[in-house]
Amino acid sequence: MKIAVEGCAHGELEIIYDTVQALEAKENVKIDLLICCGDFQASRNEADLRCMAVPPKYYNICSFYKYYTGEKEAPMLTIFVGGNHEASNYLQELPYGGWVAPNIYYLGYASVINIAGVRIGGISGIYKGQDYLKGHFETPPYDNSTKRSVYHIRNLEIFRLKQVSQPVDIFISHDWPVGIWNYGDSKQLLRCKPYFRDDMESGKLGSKPFEELLNHLQPKYWFAAHLHCKFAALVQHSEKKATKFLALDKCLPKRRFLQITDIPHDTNLKIELTYDLEWLTILNLTNDMLSVKAVHTYMPGPGWVQRWQFTPTEEEKSKTLMRFSNNLVVPRNFTKTAEAYNPQNPKSRYVKSPSPYINNQTVEFCNKLEVDDPLVLLNAFSTNIGLKEEDGLTAAESQDDLLSTEDEESEAYETFNKITPSKLSLSLPKPKYDSTQSTNFSVDSESTISVFCESTSSDTSGIVNDIHMSKDDSPMIKKFKRRNADIYCVEET
Repeated sequence: MKIAVEGCAHGELEIIYDTVQALEAKENVKIDLLICCGDFQASRNEADLRCMAVPPKYYNICSFYKYYTGEKEAPMLTIFVGGNHEASNYLQELPYGGWVAPNIYYLGYASVINIAGVRIGGISGIYKGQDYLKGHFETPPYDNSTKRSVYHIRNLEIFRLKQVSQPVDIFISHDWPVGIWNYGDSKQLLRCKPYFRDDMESGKLGSKPFEELLNHLQPKYWFAAHLHCKFAALVQHSEKKATKFLALDKCLPKRRFLQITDIPHDTNLKIELTYDLEWLTILNLTNDMLSVKAVHTYMPGPGWVQRWQFTPTEEEKSKTLMRFSNNLVVPRNFTKTAEAYNPQNPKSRYVKSPSPYINNQTVEFCNKLEVDDPLVLLNAFSTNIGLKEEDGLTAAESQDDLLSTEDEESEAYETFNKITPSKLSLSLPKPKYDSTQSTNFSVDSESTISVFCESTSSDTSGIVNDIHMSKDDSPMIKKFKRRNADIYCVEET
């Protein structure tokens, strides 16, 4: 099975699909699956843009809405995990995964799926210690805090993935496992991204929980993005078991954002999404651990009075299979849940933030598996949330709809921000640059084709102006800038 792996999509689906199809023609191959490693930006309309943790000057609708409406169709099965620049309100409708558009599938907070015998796991978001032990308490309309905490990973998803016992072929994340640079060419990485040094030396670059997953799952491949560079590593777990790690860049010209690899699959099976029986059973067994409160919740462990290991038994998996009537094929049950962007009639600058929605895909999934939808639980705990099912765009005004001085001054969307309080003396922070140097990293595999996408077709040679974010995409009210405002705020990459 030919798989195309893409780094940070940043909403540029048209360009990504055009590039993949150009590669198909050039290499005379057929790509069966596209994997995107976060920052997918499934923005259906202007309201979704207000739910993304980016400065308002980057409110660019891009091209996802065309696939959402059916104006265009994804030319290949596409799966993705969430990053830290997402239309979080839309993704929250699908906590266990689901179709965000025809042929485009989101893996949810965390998931394991199967495609023609290839077992693929994934987790969305990035790690921030202050939110790791909390429940999924966020709900739209977001404020400046919850707009960011909503994509922070939680210990529940890590705990669930640690219950997986069967081998995983591919694992997908947005952030890197901490310490992964020790298994690749770290010197070349620092030549490309010199401002990583302090965080690498202090162990702050990457995610500690992802390192734990790497050591537990030991997948054959681990694909990631987030840090806007290409980096390969080989983690040798034992004499016979290793993980080939590959991080890819963002979708820009002459950036190494795409790679094609050939993964053995069961040729007797259709290339279609199916649920993973072990994972479904884990979700059912751990449903009582789901929290939607902003308080610390601890997972069970050794010494726990009650059950603390939830790797399912064969009997438990059989019960799950019966719940799904012995059919684990993921249903093609996509439905629109919000009005799509209309380029002929764009909304005004005063766009209301959306309310939470119940998605029929999640309703159907939860009913079958007998698990809870976090948004439904949030409605039970909160009296000020009016959940609506597939209704029009409605919501109260949010302070986030207006231009934030701190957001406008932030450079975090394009660069890795390493300003710390100790450096906030009476001097300006050093400028940060995103190096465009290329590296020669590639996964060490005879069945892998490295694709650097520097000039694959005439269609992608002149896309610079389309990809670069523009301040003119959505006119906003201008406020006076606070001098040196970027000193006083720290944004996430």
